Amino acid sequence: MHGFDSMNPILSKNKNIQDIAKLIYDPLVTLTADYKAEPALATEWAKQSDHSYLIKLRENVKWTQGQRFTAEDVRFTIDRLKEISSIYSYHVQYVTEVEIVDDYTVKIKLDREIPFYEYFLTFPILSKDYYENEDFVNTEKNTSPTGTGKYKISEVQPSYLKLEKNSGWWNKKENLTIEKITVNLYSSIGELYNSFKIGNIDLISTSNDNLQEYIGTIGYSSKEMKGRDHTFLAFNMQNSLLSRLEVRKAISYSIDKENIVSSVFHNKCFTSSFPLDYGSWLGQGQEASSGYNLEQAKQILMDQGWNYYSGTWQKVENYRTQKLFFNVLVRASDTSKVAVANNIKQQLEAQGIGINITQATDEQYNNSINQRNYDMALCSMTLSPSPNLTTYLGEGNIANYKNEEVMNIMNEVKNTTDENRLKEKYARLSEIYRTDMPYISLYNNRHIVAYNSGLVGDINPNWFYPFYGIEGWYK
Repeated sequence: MHGFDSMNPILSKNKNIQDIAKLIYDPLVTLTADYKAEPALATEWAKQSDHSYLIKLRENVKWTQGQRFTAEDVRFTIDRLKEISSIYSYHVQYVTEVEIVDDYTVKIKLDREIPFYEYFLTFPILSKDYYENEDFVNTEKNTSPTGTGKYKISEVQPSYLKLEKNSGWWNKKENLTIEKITVNLYSSIGELYNSFKIGNIDLISTSNDNLQEYIGTIGYSSKEMKGRDHTFLAFNMQNSLLSRLEVRKAISYSIDKENIVSSVFHNKCFTSSFPLDYGSWLGQGQEASSGYNLEQAKQILMDQGWNYYSGTWQKVENYRTQKLFFNVLVRASDTSKVAVANNIKQQLEAQGIGINITQATDEQYNNSINQRNYDMALCSMTLSPSPNLTTYLGEGNIANYKNEEVMNIMNEVKNTTDENRLKEKYARLSEIYRTDMPYISLYNNRHIVAYNSGLVGDINPNWFYPFYGIEGWYK
């Protein structure tokens, strides 16, 4: 691990610390390997109204120093997250009150409706007795914290941390075969990678696209998965030409995503077709391709009266000649996105669809997106584990897309917990997304977990948690 700062997981800015902390601390709600919410310190939850959730807490849970876990710890953690700048602060930014109903029941009140708010309850819970007052920011004390998780810290040294199995962990169903874990601390990324190469480290989790350049290709196994950074092309549906389905389809069928991934990213990304196809249980079974087919693109336009003339598609309507020509908005500061925009421009212009790339400053880009002042925009979004698609398909979405059936489905899914019903409705949302094409999902970044051959077991990581299946691992 590189860049140790604090073992207080809500103070640390280090992704590795946050991953390790999930072995030491429990959240209210955790996620399965396919990103489904499941109970942890909360045993159940219920949406009482659009603005409130009732949460039942697990009883008979103790912190490693012996105190009981209670509702006071939940309120304390949320209050602290609202006071500080933490990677987890956005999880509670809309919380107005945490009401303690009894020792094992809390009511969380929000200032607005947040669909699937249970997916935001994945932040680590801290002990009020241990962390309150000035001790909360006491770095020395924070190196040996108390938690409720499957492991606890047994030793802290400048160059390593040692964890041992928490024999008092509440989850008796999981029988941990690895009794002890050593977390090595390194002063540089190069030192970390060298240590992995010589076998001093068993597992590393990273989004570094150039990992093989540092550790080679032999002597270890790895699992690659879609990361949470999703890049897509947004159509402004208020544009008179882009409001036409045949135009959006022609553009979509003219873009070869595989070409983008290979030419711009040297195959270090994954093509995507839907925001949830990164492995979410509600986005599985989706094909990454939107149907790249140049002949089909041409046929769609011809069927709607478009003619290819002098290198561009044209159509005469009301005595006016319209040509397929659009501006694509992109952040000038994001060189990889500029390269993607140029790749798209080259592909579309080869098909007779004119493109001008508008490279905007960050401020100009944000203003144009907020004001919906663009034809097409190359956008990226860091996805939440929540399956909420409001940003893409809900009211006020960035494409100005409106569909009555979609709105009805969105209203239905936010109020149901029936898993079969949710799968059915999300399959329909995906179908509409790919049929109406208000966006073209392009690609996701790549996340990698590499592990040495001496580590055996069902290693099934994702970008939320690299240690799925750890209860069955052994060396």
